[in-house]
Amino acid sequence: MIELEGVPELIDPVMVAAFEGWNDAGDAASTAVAHLEREWKGEVFAALDAEDYYDFQVNRPTVFMDGGVRKITWPTTRLSVVRIGGDKPRDLVLVRGIEPSMRWRSFCNELLGFAHELGVELVVILGALLGDTPHTRPVPISGTTSDTDLARRMDLEETKYEGPTGIVGVLQEACTHAGVPAVSLWAAVPHYVSQPPNPKATLALLNRLEDLLDLRIPLGELPEDARAWQVGVDQLAAEDSEVAEYVQTLEEARDTAELPEASGEAIAREFERYLRRRDGGGPSSGGHATADGGEGGSYLRDSPSGRTRPPKPPKPETETGPESGTGPETGPDADDEDSSED
Repeated sequence: MIELEGVPELIDPVMVAAFEGWNDAGDAASTAVAHLEREWKGEVFAALDAEDYYDFQVNRPTVFMDGGVRKITWPTTRLSVVRIGGDKPRDLVLVRGIEPSMRWRSFCNELLGFAHELGVELVVILGALLGDTPHTRPVPISGTTSDTDLARRMDLEETKYEGPTGIVGVLQEACTHAGVPAVSLWAAVPHYVSQPPNPKATLALLNRLEDLLDLRIPLGELPEDARAWQVGVDQLAAEDSEVAEYVQTLEEARDTAELPEASGEAIAREFERYLRRRDGGGPSSGGHATADGGEGGSYLRDSPSGRTRPPKPPKPETETGPESGTGPETGPDADDEDSSED
């Protein structure tokens, strides 16, 4: 049994988790949880034993100086708690770490042990995958769950994904088998500019989390960072005619696919978020999950011989990215995680 000392009784606690690695394209998901920790001054109360779950030749420890003394930080997963004030205070249990190298079932069981001891009512797992989505359009976010009732109550997609999965998919299924309500939120990151950071995808995840939990998240400089990121990618794309043409193809496919839906629900959600903010006072190095369950890398990157080229632009009617909803990892539950597991 896990015994927690020094952690106060929590109010309507929700666990929010993200893991660096395959499920974290552009570091969008892990950066979102780090933002919550920083803005709400999260206090770490537990860390999993790194020896149990990590291969230190894959995720190496780092050495740093602290007052003239050399210390080592070991790669691991840490849990912190933050209290959100207001008329309806509640607590978030934040889980941030690295996808484990081994013993995934034990890893998930240990996290579920903390969830049980803390009385967690819902687990929300954030992820990001590479997809055929243009950087110039809003970041597609999909919410999925394995719970039919939860899908209906929270307006989520019931996952039907089959294929390679990461710790996000494994943890969600572990929650389901343990009877703990769990949701995955996935951001689709443009595969042609996948290197971190991606503040636009991080911002989109936090906005969707706001909607899901009905709370207001202080965004700090994230909106400005997201705008600056898009301007920077615009400039890079403009320097390469093939990339510019490819982005235009993705834009046309996305706009065509979304034309019938460009109405009600998204506008209402944005208006509700505006009201919340007004009332509240104002505003890696490895591969990553893709929309087909494989791995991908960045196309817009500098190299000694110049920038690499994007693949031949796909035809809009045959696209299989998260926004098209046609690939093995897309669709209601792979849209963006959809492609990734769950």
